[in-house]
Amino acid sequence: MLLPSLLQPILYLAGFFVLDAPTVALVGAAAAFLALGFVLSVALVRASDRPIRREFGISGVSLIRPMLDHVSERDPEATLALESFFRRGAIPGNLMARSIVFSQGGSVVATLALPTVHPGPFAALGSSDLPRKLSEKLGPSAGVVFVPHTPCDHDLDLPGDEDVDRVAEALRRLIASPDPSAPSRASPLVSPYEGSFARAQLLGDVVLVLVSQAPAPTDDIAYSVADRITREIAQEGGPRVVLVDAHNSYVEGKGDILYGTPSAEKLVVDTKAAVRAAIAAAKDGPIEVGTAVRKGYSIGRDGIGPEGFRALVVRTAGTTSAYVIIDGNNLLIGVRDPIVRALGARVDAAEVLTTDNHVVHEVDGGINPVGERYPLESLVRESQGTLDEALRTLRTVSVRFGERPVPDVPILGPGYTARLLTSLGDTLSMFTHMFVATLLLLLTSSLVILLALR
Repeated sequence: MLLPSLLQPILYLAGFFVLDAPTVALVGAAAAFLALGFVLSVALVRASDRPIRREFGISGVSLIRPMLDHVSERDPEATLALESFFRRGAIPGNLMARSIVFSQGGSVVATLALPTVHPGPFAALGSSDLPRKLSEKLGPSAGVVFVPHTPCDHDLDLPGDEDVDRVAEALRRLIASPDPSAPSRASPLVSPYEGSFARAQLLGDVVLVLVSQAPAPTDDIAYSVADRITREIAQEGGPRVVLVDAHNSYVEGKGDILYGTPSAEKLVVDTKAAVRAAIAAAKDGPIEVGTAVRKGYSIGRDGIGPEGFRALVVRTAGTTSAYVIIDGNNLLIGVRDPIVRALGARVDAAEVLTTDNHVVHEVDGGINPVGERYPLESLVRESQGTLDEALRTLRTVSVRFGERPVPDVPILGPGYTARLLTSLGDTLSMFTHMFVATLLLLLTSSLVILLALR
């Protein structure tokens, strides 16, 4: 930026010298002002650059242009530069790819893709924009693809798109050859008691558990908590279980479920109770599934990601359960209940979820939860409309569940995001203070030069 930055003062000086003939003193003063401004600008940049350089060994200033190009243009070179930065600090992780596949006559109708991957860190970098990436990578052979948020946090962000490819390949293999079709047995979506964090639905031989603390704040669930739950249920002779984080009641800084906390202990108890309730409510008989998709929303205008609204309806034994998944980062607190009530007028049980897609962060304001830009009445209308479309597509299906390990995949790992955010905060603080200091120093030095010339 040096040459463009020099253009304005040089043009200014040229105009000044047209009005006032240059002298040795004036030319000397002009050169001194330019040199002084350059030195102080370098000092400002180096001071602002120090926190990220110290923590990650790379210039934070050098990442500004790639970030702008990635956000505004999705420039491949810029994306590669940023993902290379994230890969520098990545560590190997053992992930799990899970899927629930609904098929009819050998053709896949819908797929619930449930990898242990967090849809971050930001924009479309790494595993951010995961719902769109998996939907495109799995292709039409996977039917309508649903990518709800599994229990995990930024520790399980993937640094690069090629790492997402490995997860997608594992899911493709599951869809092509999952476990044999399970018994045609299912339950409605049930809650074991009032105030339970968990609701569950038996689908063949797997129990889908939906987790939400709404109307209280609800956010990320630590992977360790979900892993403990599934292991304990298996050790007790229970069925296979997959957990989904509904991510549907946002208050900044609240709602995480961390290992060893009272909320985690409550979730363990509630999940086991919900699984028992789902098994008790299950009946043999045909399982019908309907799906619908609505796209065309704007991240900046609506706060909704490219996958829009998706509805999955499951009808069994005369009861209908519905899931509406919005591609976004959480729902504003208080928004979930009106939507669920509206959906409940059409089905026996319903839930609204978000994908936690961090692509919506690339706007002014950052977090951009659903409901902040898109009004409640519109959310209710679109959710109901998507559900109605799904109800019209109900068809009898078989259900298959599969899981597959994905070893040694690079992940950002524990503490990486906290380190990055802390460094960015230090950068902003350093820039603010150094800007004031260098500006005052520039003004003072300029006055000294002017006085010396006089």
